[in-house]
Amino acid sequence: MPEAWWRGAAIYQVYPRSFADGNGDGVGDLAGLRDRLPYLAGLGVDALWLNPWYPSPMADGGYDVADYRDVEAVFGTLAEAEAFIGEAHAAGLRIILDVVPNHASDRSDWFREALAAGPGSPERERFWFRPGRGDGPPNDWQSIFGGPAWTRVPDGEWYLHLFAPEQPDFNWNSPDVVREFHDVLRFWYDRGVDGIRIDSAALLVKDPDAEPDGSDPYTDRDGVHDIYRGWRKVTDEYPGRMLVGEVWLPDQERFARYLRPDEMHTAFNFDFLNCAFEPHALRKVIDTTLATHAPLGAPPTWVLANHDVVRPVTRYGRADTSFDLQDRRHGAPTDRALGVRRARAAALLAMALPGAVYIYQGEELGLPEVEDLPDELRQDPIWHRSGHTDPGRDGCRVPLPWAGDRPPFGFGGDPWLPQPADWKDLTVEAQEPDPGSMLNLYRAALAARREHLGDGAMTWLPSEENVLAFTRDSGLTCVVNLGPAPVPLPSGDVLLASGPLPDGLLPPDTAVWTR
Repeated sequence: MPEAWWRGAAIYQVYPRSFADGNGDGVGDLAGLRDRLPYLAGLGVDALWLNPWYPSPMADGGYDVADYRDVEAVFGTLAEAEAFIGEAHAAGLRIILDVVPNHASDRSDWFREALAAGPGSPERERFWFRPGRGDGPPNDWQSIFGGPAWTRVPDGEWYLHLFAPEQPDFNWNSPDVVREFHDVLRFWYDRGVDGIRIDSAALLVKDPDAEPDGSDPYTDRDGVHDIYRGWRKVTDEYPGRMLVGEVWLPDQERFARYLRPDEMHTAFNFDFLNCAFEPHALRKVIDTTLATHAPLGAPPTWVLANHDVVRPVTRYGRADTSFDLQDRRHGAPTDRALGVRRARAAALLAMALPGAVYIYQGEELGLPEVEDLPDELRQDPIWHRSGHTDPGRDGCRVPLPWAGDRPPFGFGGDPWLPQPADWKDLTVEAQEPDPGSMLNLYRAALAARREHLGDGAMTWLPSEENVLAFTRDSGLTCVVNLGPAPVPLPSGDVLLASGPLPDGLLPPDTAVWTR
């Protein structure tokens, strides 16, 4: 692949706790991941993005980082991580590591030092410590996970945490914080990591004293771009490395600013992920995405799922197929067969579009959201912070089923979240011999994508009212029927279809690639 490998790459997201358990303790780890590298290479992806693997008390699934230069003992050791990076490279897979710059763990050395040093100290300047207003917090900000965004410490000051109280926010006005993260990037680039995924990228700059004038005091403030210009300079010291941002913004013009040539290389396309499975909505998102990226020379990304969202098979089987981070519509009725059919079509649509595509582990198996987890086993802080009204994100984080007809389905030990018994038909082992399985659809699509697709241009074709049809510069045509009735197939040889094509027609909720 050329140096700018990320422009057209297929990137597979690994949630380490739930991928594969190599030592039998019920938690995924590096040993399990290393054992499964042949599976990932055989799937046909180009790179792996790993959720945080650092030492962490796991108050938020590892996004409460205690040490950015080591590996959580539950997952393995730093030496194992270095070996894994080398083995992945040998298998033709690049590695993207998750870095969490908005907040640390309250168990980190820096936060412990800040608590000990007291008000006004340089150690406290690394975080947002403030005196309260009377007996209350400095302001009325609310945590994204629910409840107040401030917690009081014994000496009377309060610290900011936009997420859980165990995740104190860094103060990026501190030169110590800027230097620390430049050093962290170099630490992992020196160990061969190929890219960095930036968590909560738009939240780093805050103004706790901002007047409530309508502007957001902690999201997408202008100063955040200076931070990423610094990160880009560090990254450019290492040829072939890339930055991808988690940037949840409704305003495409503001979003585009993160992709300027001296900032990030790419950012996640959440408008596409959030979009309803409807022709006009999808066409609008695709057009807007391409129009946003083209002037910047940045490749788009296409994403259907990740560790924070309801799985597509469940989402697309609902009456409302859109996704909202603030309202996951837990328990809404879903038609599983319809959801599977649409998820298969959506996969072919996403993989045919120009740019990079991200695949969340289990997406290639057609796993549904697990919505009936026992309450006492839920671990997401959203469940606890919401007063048990929002079940949170555990349902898309249930460990993968590999083989066998009962849990733990070859995952390893007793999984940290229980797997549904009916997943016996969704294991890798069960799907491999079935040419019509979701797994084999993904393998075929990724193989064809590597040969014919990736980065480049696309051209819309004339089509019926509820049909999306476009051609790529390689000559491949993608047609998706999102209407209620079958439509004629496009001309050319069928390369791949998301479902059967009876009588030479393209049925509803079906996609086809032709040449």
